[in-house]
Amino acid sequence: MRVEHIGDATLYLADCRDVLPTLGKVDAVVTDPPYGIGADATAFKDSGAQRGCALAAKRIYANTNWDSAPPPADLIALILSTARHAIIFGGNYFHLPPSRCWLIWDKENGGNAFADAELAWTNLDKPVRVVRHMWNGMLRKGGEERNDHPTQKPLDVMRWAIGHLPDDAGVILDPFLGSGTTGVACAHEGRRFIGIEREPAYFDIACKRIADAYAQPRLFAPSPPAKPVQPSMFEAAQ
Repeated sequence: MRVEHIGDATLYLADCRDVLPTLGKVDAVVTDPPYGIGADATAFKDSGAQRGCALAAKRIYANTNWDSAPPPADLIALILSTARHAIIFGGNYFHLPPSRCWLIWDKENGGNAFADAELAWTNLDKPVRVVRHMWNGMLRKGGEERNDHPTQKPLDVMRWAIGHLPDDAGVILDPFLGSGTTGVACAHEGRRFIGIEREPAYFDIACKRIADAYAQPRLFAPSPPAKPVQPSMFEAAQ
């Protein structure tokens, strides 16, 4: 096991099944587990739009099928038991309780073979919410890069999701860290973060992305309060 401390983030290179029992309770879990839909290198080998992600995946997962099956039910239950609040992308692929609030990401990807949207299950007590953020092959809102991980989420979508958590959810856990987008979003939002990733190459990518986020102090340093100014006797008499 390797542990890195970067800003307010603690990152574990390990299997989440080994780390989760040691953490105790956290405020929230926000994560994007494997869905079991084969979103690895072989899933993208014939897709020109996804070729960059495919090559990245082949370099990292040359001999594994990391998305061949979703996490087992007992692992999902363990993850839910660690947090008061939960946001789980791909929740429609898992056996989860009924929810009043689903977070829906509309990819605005037009007519193609990919899903029009992704669904995040939550245990939040609020209505269903939708965000629209284009993520269609090379057409991505804001020109955001997507070559670090085949299932990488847009940073703005993860920030939007985190924004639905209560203000007192100060510590957020992602047991499927991947390339670290949830951790970057937490850095931007001023929340403490715990991330777990078992693949060394993706772990290194996540560490760099989160370190780069914390290297931008303008995003995190609150403006100091204005100092009180004592009016002069002349001004007070006006």
